[in-house]
Amino acid sequence: MAMAAPWGMIMGATITAPSAITMATASSMSMAEATDRLHLVQWLSPAFPIGAFAYSQGLEWAIAEGGLTSIETLHPWVRAVLHHGSGRVDGILLARARTGDDPQMLADLALAFATAAERETEMLEQGAAFARAHLAMTGIVLPEGLPYAVAVGLATRPLRVTTEEVLTLWLHGLAAQLMSAAVRFVPLGQGAGQRLLRELAPGLTTLAAELASTPLDDISGFTPGADLAAMRHETMDIRIFRT
Repeated sequence: MAMAAPWGMIMGATITAPSAITMATASSMSMAEATDRLHLVQWLSPAFPIGAFAYSQGLEWAIAEGGLTSIETLHPWVRAVLHHGSGRVDGILLARARTGDDPQMLADLALAFATAAERETEMLEQGAAFARAHLAMTGIVLPEGLPYAVAVGLATRPLRVTTEEVLTLWLHGLAAQLMSAAVRFVPLGQGAGQRLLRELAPGLTTLAAELASTPLDDISGFTPGADLAAMRHETMDIRIFRT
């Protein structure tokens, strides 16, 4: 009668069975990484209390002027902000904060790149709100006066996740913020808004991988339409959003 091959004797090769200690360590690491990913999802969720629903980055003015009236006109606007505007600039700053650059230097650079007073307000107020919520959860005090992207980069340093993962969720949150503003103010249907996020998703993962390795010297942004909209938003007589 044929005998079953002993452990590891497969196709003539000998494979050493993993020890119980090795398996337990790998399992513990896997669970710790999974927990860190859950923390990351919580921190970058649209429901996290940073007041993201109150900001539109000038989108309110563009909609009020009649330039954005549908999902077809909104898509290129949001994509430009993500790939060439505030999403790109802040994404590079977040990545550099995660990898060890001085957060105060990055904060100063972020404010230098602010194209309008309301843009500076949005970065600082969301950063302060994130720091307060992070302190309440973790007991860790983040430095005062950090823009949102820099605060997130600094806070996520201890998490056992990749910078690409952090950037992907962070960029998705920005896209969701702009989509939510358009859904409420155009108005667009919820289905159309969710379709927009789905269509943007492949580009977000590619952009996250690019920004994770972009040197600080290559930081740049060019979205004059969005920048002018953010400036003109300050002069609107009636405003729903703060920016």
